[in-house]
Amino acid sequence: MQWRRIDLHIHTPASKDYQEPDVTFLDILRKAEAEGLDIIAFTDHNTVAGYAAMMQEISDLERWEASGRLTPEEKARLEEYRRLMSKILVLPGFELTATFGFHILAIFDQDTPIRTLEHVLLQLNVPAELLDEGETEVGPTSDVLTAYRVMDEAGALVIAAHANASHGVAMFGFDFGGQTRIAYTQDPHLHALEVTDLESKRKRTTASFFDGSKPQYPRRMHCIQGSDAHRLVGKRNNYGVGERATEVLLPEVSFKALKELFLSNDFTRTRPYRRTAEPFDHVEAARKQGPSIVQSFHESMSRRGGRLHAIMRDIVAFANTNGGTIYVGVSPNSRIAPKGIDNPEEAMKELRAEIARLITPPIEVQLSVLKSRGKNVIRIVVPKGEDPPYVLEGSKIYLRQESETSLAMRDEIVSLIAKALAEKGALPLQTPSASKAEERHPDTTTVQPPRTGVEIVASTERDGVIYHTMRDLRDGGEVHNVTRSSARRLWRYAIALKEKGTFQEDKVEWVGDLGLWHRYLRAGRPHYDLVQRMPDGQVRIYYGVTEDGIHGPWKEVVGLKE
Repeated sequence: MQWRRIDLHIHTPASKDYQEPDVTFLDILRKAEAEGLDIIAFTDHNTVAGYAAMMQEISDLERWEASGRLTPEEKARLEEYRRLMSKILVLPGFELTATFGFHILAIFDQDTPIRTLEHVLLQLNVPAELLDEGETEVGPTSDVLTAYRVMDEAGALVIAAHANASHGVAMFGFDFGGQTRIAYTQDPHLHALEVTDLESKRKRTTASFFDGSKPQYPRRMHCIQGSDAHRLVGKRNNYGVGERATEVLLPEVSFKALKELFLSNDFTRTRPYRRTAEPFDHVEAARKQGPSIVQSFHESMSRRGGRLHAIMRDIVAFANTNGGTIYVGVSPNSRIAPKGIDNPEEAMKELRAEIARLITPPIEVQLSVLKSRGKNVIRIVVPKGEDPPYVLEGSKIYLRQESETSLAMRDEIVSLIAKALAEKGALPLQTPSASKAEERHPDTTTVQPPRTGVEIVASTERDGVIYHTMRDLRDGGEVHNVTRSSARRLWRYAIALKEKGTFQEDKVEWVGDLGLWHRYLRAGRPHYDLVQRMPDGQVRIYYGVTEDGIHGPWKEVVGLKE
C-alpha cells in the first residue's frame, strides 16, 4: 500500500471553455508529471473528444512507426508519450451537465472503448451532433439520479463535481433543496463528492456535513478534491493541472484499485494533498509574468538567425529605458520546456565579449546561471544606464516599449539625450510632452489616464500620408510624424483602428465617463482599449493598456477587484 496522488477532474482543449486552446496533451501530461501525479482523468464537458484525440494521435504514431515512416520529431513525440504514460495512469471520462445544470463526473477504466463512452453519453441524452463539441450546455439531458445509475451500470466511478459550489448537487447557498439534496448526495450509485473546501479550517465544511452524523444524511461520503483544471498553470482562482489534488492509499496504480477504495467504508485512505515547499524557480516565475518592459526571453544565443544580435538589442534597449532582465535558454511560453544552454560558462564568456565589442558606451551587466526544470538558463541583469544613449554597432539606438524592443525614433532620441543632459546638470529638466497633454485637456479634476498603452493625440495628412503624434501613457512622452508603415507593433495597431474609423461610442461599455471598448489577449496577457469622455465633450482613446496600467476607477471598468 502506497499513497498515490490523483487529480480526477482535468479538462483539455476539447472543452469549449478551456482557457488555453494551444495546450497539447503532452503539455498536460508533463504538468501532471511535474506535480507528481500518479492517476489523472480527462473529464471534458459532455464529450470524450479530448481523450479520443490523444489516443488517436498515439495510435497514428505507432502505426507510422511500424511502417518505418516516423519523422524524428514524431519519434520524439511518441517516445515522450510512452515515457509519461508509463509513469501516469490516464483515465477516460467526462463531466456531464445533467438536468437543471448539475455537473457529474464519470470516470472509466482505461481499457473502455471510446465507442462505449460515447454510447453512455447518448444514453444520457447528450445530442449526437454535440458529442464532440465540448459544450457546457447541451440541452435537456438526464436528471441527476438517472445519470448516476446509467454511469454506474456502465462501470464508471461516479463523482459529483464541485458538489458544494456552482453547479454542485449539494446546493449549498440555496434556501431550498430538502429531499432533493438528500437524494442527490446519498444515492447508492454515487461514489464520491468532489469538494472545494477540503483544506478549509472552518468548523463547518462539506466533508463534516457528510460525515454520517446527521439523521437525514446517514451515508458517509468519500470527499476528495480536484483541480477542475481549465488551463495548464493556475491563475487567480483557476487551478492548473494537479494544483489541487488528493492522495489515496492504494495497493497498486489501477482503476480497479481506485474504484474499490471509493466503494469501501475505509475513510482513512484519502486525504488532501498538501503541496510541499519546492525550491523557488525564478525562471518559471518570470515566465508566468511574461515579456514586459523590463523582461525578455531568448531560447538560444546562436549567431545563426540573428539570435545573439537580438539579445544585444535587448541589452541596449533595457539600458536606454528602465533596465531589465534577459533569460537565455528558455521560451517566454511556460508550456514549452526550457532548452537550456549546454555550456553556460563558455556562453557567458561569449556574451561578455560581444557586449564589450558591440555596445557603447560600456555597460556593466550581471550574468548568472539558474536552474529551471533541470536545465541551465543564463540570466542577464541590465541596469538602467547612467550614460545614455547606449548604441549598438556605433549607430543603432534601441528602446523598450512594454514587451517590444524597437529602434528609437527621432523624437525619442532627442528626448533621451535631453533627459541625460538634464540629469548631468547640462540642461534644465523639462517635460514638454506632459505640458502639451495638459494644454489639450486642462481639467485636472477628471480621472487620470491609464499608466500603460498609447494614445494618438494628433493626426495630420500631408501628400496623402497620415502622420500621427503618439503619446506613451507610461511616461507621457510624445513622438511625432509616425505613419502606419513606420510604426512599431502597438502603435501600428492603434493607427490602423484610427485610420479605419472603427471607433463607435455605442460599442463602449460605459461606467460613468470611463469606458471599455475592446478586451483582448496578446502574448497570453489581457489588454484593453479604454475610453474617457472629457468635460469638454471630447473622447480620448487609450490603446493596448495592460493590467499594470489599471488604477483607481479604471479597475471597475475592466472588472478587476480592488
